[in-house]
Amino acid sequence: MPKIAENFINNPLLIVSMRVVILFLFLCAFILGCATTKEDINKTYEKGGESMKLSSNAFQNGSMIPSKYACKGDNINPQLSWSDAPAGTKSFALIVDDPDAPAGTWVHWLVKDILADTREIKEDSIPGTEVENDFGKEGYGGPCPPSGVHRYFFKLYALNVASFDAYSKSDFYNKVDQLKISESVLMGKYSKG
Repeated sequence: MPKIAENFINNPLLIVSMRVVILFLFLCAFILGCATTKEDINKTYEKGGESMKLSSNAFQNGSMIPSKYACKGDNINPQLSWSDAPAGTKSFALIVDDPDAPAGTWVHWLVKDILADTREIKEDSIPGTEVENDFGKEGYGGPCPPSGVHRYFFKLYALNVASFDAYSKSDFYNKVDQLKISESVLMGKYSKG
């Protein structure tokens, strides 16, 4: 056996040190991998959906949402339209939320049971069955950040069922995650400024 290998095997301190270095490198790789994954997810949401195309005539993806649609304005939902829904779509669901809220993601609007042939939600309308949001009411609650610029994600989901039961925010998110066959995201920003 070569002298170097023999010294390595017979030196417990060196073995422990090597194990610590290997563990450290593994943890660094894991943390960097997670950070990249989270960053990639945010980039995907910020650039919009990949298959269905969701848009609004009120604002462009990544731009500022007009105050008409905010709590200090008329507090009405903006127009939304979409295309390229996948075959097999039996209904749509919509989530509008703010991940920049101080207490965690704040839900502004939850709508389910949007008919499969729908391709537009008109301004100030109710396109399906609304579920209670974080304002404690059913219906649209416009952007209303306490300070700074917040991002608001309008997330449209094509589902493989015509209807589903959801009576709370957590029910809604869980069911949509299980039933979605495609999704598209439109992100707008708002500041009370």
